[in-house]
Amino acid sequence: MGDKRITSIDNIRVNNRIRASQLRLIGENGEQLGIVTLDEALNEAQKEGLDLVEVAPNATPPVARIMDYGKLKYDKKKKEHESKKKQHVIRIKEVRFRPRISDNDFEIKIRSIKKFLEEGFKVKVTIMYRGREMARQDLGENLLDRIKEVLKNAAEIEKRGELERRRFSILMAPK
Repeated sequence: MGDKRITSIDNIRVNNRIRASQLRLIGENGEQLGIVTLDEALNEAQKEGLDLVEVAPNATPPVARIMDYGKLKYDKKKKEHESKKKQHVIRIKEVRFRPRISDNDFEIKIRSIKKFLEEGFKVKVTIMYRGREMARQDLGENLLDRIKEVLKNAAEIEKRGELERRRFSILMAPK
């Protein structure tokens, strides 16, 4: 059988939870101690004040190592934490417009979009239609063209959406 290592710290068998009667034992410093019985391996680990950890349960015979199990758990948790830290989460902010927006409101919303883009957010620009505005979708298209023109230096369109019910949206990413 293959030497398949266990990655989840919860599934590792330690000390008395090891089921195999014969083990290939590895010492604390990585030296091979040979094939021994479970009792001999447990005694050896206890003599050194450490734990017996099964590192390759699918090998024939299973491989166990004398090590500090608490330190192994600590290192594993620390490594998981470090990898989580390096993950980049994509954050999206949404700014909503109406087709008949006043110039002042338009400028305020454009300023907030620019601020979000400078901070590294992606921005979802949504145009919401109400009532009879659905008959004048060209107003929304004109507004969208105006938004694109104003933000052409700060953002690029990542995804051009389609009309969903009474909303039309696009996704903009910082340049």
